Amino acid sequence: MRNTLEKQTLETSRLILRQWRKEDVAPFAEMNADRKVMQYFPETLSYEESAQLVERYQQHFDEYGFGLWAVEIKDQSTFAGFIGLAVPQFTAYFTPCVEIGWRLAAPHWNQGYATEGAQAALDFGFNNCNLKEIVSFTVPANVASRRVMEKIGMSYIDNFDHPAIPGDDPLSRHVLYRITKEERDALEAA
Repeated sequence: MRNTLEKQTLETSRLILRQWRKEDVAPFAEMNADRKVMQYFPETLSYEESAQLVERYQQHFDEYGFGLWAVEIKDQSTFAGFIGLAVPQFTAYFTPCVEIGWRLAAPHWNQGYATEGAQAALDFGFNNCNLKEIVSFTVPANVASRRVMEKIGMSYIDNFDHPAIPGDDPLSRHVLYRITKEERDALEAA
C-alpha cells in the first residue's frame, strides 16, 4: 500500500492537498508561531521545531502511505496549512487508531477550507486505505474544530486526558470524536 499511496495528491474544488515542499517550511513556521493559531496547543513552535515536524510528516507518509498533506489554495497557489490523517504516537484507550486533523493559518479560517479538505481526507482514508474508523480530538473549548468534526459526520464519543500533556494543564482534557466507514457510507448515500 505505501508505495502506491505515499505520493498521493488530493484535489477539491478549491484546494490541493499535496506533499510538502522546502518552500512550505517558512510559512508553516510562521503559522506555528502565531499564538492565535496555537491557542489550543501547549506552546507555539520555533522555526526549527516546525522544520522537524515537516520531516516527521514526510516520514509518516513513507511509513503509512498517508499523512498530513500541505494545503494549497488553488486560485492563490498559497500554502494555507495542513489537513490529513495521522497515527497518534501516544497510548490511550482508543489507540492504535488513525486521526484526522487540520491546522490552517488564521487568514484562511471561516471559509470552509478545513471541512472541504477533511472530507477529501476522510474519503481517501476510507476508500484508498481501507480504514474502518477515523477519530479526531481536541480540547473542549476548540469550538471551531469541533464544528468541523460534526460537519464531516463525526460523532462525539468521550472525554479523555491527553497523555502527552500534564494533568494539571488546562489543555490536558480532550474530547474524542469518531466516524466509521459504515457511517460515512450512510451519510454519502443519504
